[in-house]
Amino acid sequence: LSMCSKLCYAIGGAPNQVAGSAASFFLQIYLLDIAHITPFHASLVLFIGKASGAVTDPVAGFFISKSRWTKIGRLMPWVLACTPFTIVSYFFMWYLPPFASGRVAWYLTFHCLFQALTTLFQVPYSALTMFLSTDQKDRDSATAYRMTMEVLGTLIGASLQGQIVASAHVSPHCTVNPSLNTTDSWHDTPSIPDPSDPLSPQVIYMIAAGVIAGVYLLGIVVLFLGVKERDDPYALNSDRAIPFCKGLALTMKHGPYVKLTASFLLISTAVQLEQGNFVLFCTHAAGLRNHFQYLVVTILVSAAVSVPFWQKFLQRFGKKCAACGISWMIPFAVMLVTIPNLILAYFVAFISGLSIAASLLLPWSMLPDVVDNFRLQNPHGKGHETIFYSSYVFFTKMSAGIGLGISAAGLEFTGYKPGICRQSDDVILTLKLLIGAVPAILILLGLFILLFYPITEESRKETKLALEELR
Repeated sequence: LSMCSKLCYAIGGAPNQVAGSAASFFLQIYLLDIAHITPFHASLVLFIGKASGAVTDPVAGFFISKSRWTKIGRLMPWVLACTPFTIVSYFFMWYLPPFASGRVAWYLTFHCLFQALTTLFQVPYSALTMFLSTDQKDRDSATAYRMTMEVLGTLIGASLQGQIVASAHVSPHCTVNPSLNTTDSWHDTPSIPDPSDPLSPQVIYMIAAGVIAGVYLLGIVVLFLGVKERDDPYALNSDRAIPFCKGLALTMKHGPYVKLTASFLLISTAVQLEQGNFVLFCTHAAGLRNHFQYLVVTILVSAAVSVPFWQKFLQRFGKKCAACGISWMIPFAVMLVTIPNLILAYFVAFISGLSIAASLLLPWSMLPDVVDNFRLQNPHGKGHETIFYSSYVFFTKMSAGIGLGISAAGLEFTGYKPGICRQSDDVILTLKLLIGAVPAILILLGLFILLFYPITEESRKETKLALEELR
């Protein structure tokens, strides 16, 4: 693969991360503090939205696996067709409708649409890795390019959104008059922003949505113009596509895949909890209301610059060994929760970025090895790649949706109230648990399961030689 092809492929995945990052970091606080819906309803929006995306994964895998080859490939038409609808649904997800009674239904509808459409993009795009080259090093290199650009996309999304909407969350009432920094200020009911005000939070969020929609469109154009999809290099003309249900059953029985998925669905849930609650934690529990956008940028810059380091690390020491880097965030996150300090917060943000980069790169680098292993055991079938990728995305999205839904419900249970300067001690404790203890437990469980992952560097080389013989 040429560097240009790898780069164009990587740029194509960035827009999804730009939009997803903005939603991960800011949608929960937007629903609570700008749209003024209750934490319980926010938890429903977050969970059902993620669940709709997760349910779409096997459906997308089913239809994509039955797609026929076209002049631009089998996967590329799906990527192109869903893009305009994804942009529209993303834009309206940040729109504040003039009616208050149906606001929850509005956000639920467009969040579900956005999650479902991003799935229709993500499944064929991620499976495209298998159709760029037959060489494992080429695929690993393309995955490293992709993850670098996706982390940069996450950085662009969070920093763009953070810098544009930061003023929407600065409260002079809280910063100018600290004596009112108590829960008693809840009695001053927060006012709904005036949509006609050019500086209203709603207008600010709409500007951010428009900018990110433009980035989305640009990335897809680069992907289409710069990447050529190849047909399955191992399949014979006589080979038939594996039926979806049969392929799904075989997938769920494939030991390496089950262990990889179980491990990283726990780890990705931990990362989603960190992302979804970090802004709330900085705003209400750590006294870092005016620094959250810079802390988010620090996390993502650290993640972006460390992806090449992790790629070199896993090439030299192996992919399972590189997983140890995911655990680095645990002690520092616990320190931030117990000792909230500005300098420590930036240090924690930097270390967390290193760990997040490892957690993003490793599963997508290991999944092609699992697919190759499966191909070796089932040499006369084809079309199973989309089944692997769609079911993996399904499990990680479902687990993340459950985690975010439970976290928002926990805030409702402990009495979170939007628009006040200081939350109750129970809410602050809940945010500390969601940032510190819960992700730590999930990461440790995920790494423990990964110890039993059977594909080693030696077995990868053996699989590569066997597939070359087959080809």
